[in-house]
Amino acid sequence: MVLDDSLRAILRQPLIARVTTIGTDGYPHTVPIWYILDGDDLVIATGPQSRKVRNVRANPKGAVAVGGDPVNAHDSYTAGYLFQGEWALEGDPDFEWIRKIAYRYRDDHTRAEREFTAWGPHQALRFTIHRAIKVM
Repeated sequence: MVLDDSLRAILRQPLIARVTTIGTDGYPHTVPIWYILDGDDLVIATGPQSRKVRNVRANPKGAVAVGGDPVNAHDSYTAGYLFQGEWALEGDPDFEWIRKIAYRYRDDHTRAEREFTAWGPHQALRFTIHRAIKVM
């Protein structure tokens, strides 16, 4: 088990994750994105033709960084963590994952429904954490 209760508590917060996949050129591709904790895995949703999806098909290894953000103007920061692991593709035909993720970050669920259904089909990506490193 990689995640303890304190790490799960951090990942349950609606923070922005910096998601990294590895491109076919060998360079990391890192983007900020919403996520949800499912058991000890992280799940994100993206377009089925996104660079993230293409990268995961070629190489499932990746990373997710969470935290390290300023809390106030007095140089106080949240703890930052780097999670290393592997991505796997999952379908999201009924918008189940994008709905859970959008509701987690949006108080206005009607607006969230309009937004994500307008985007069209989604692809869920599941990140299995193999290693957690505190970076701040």
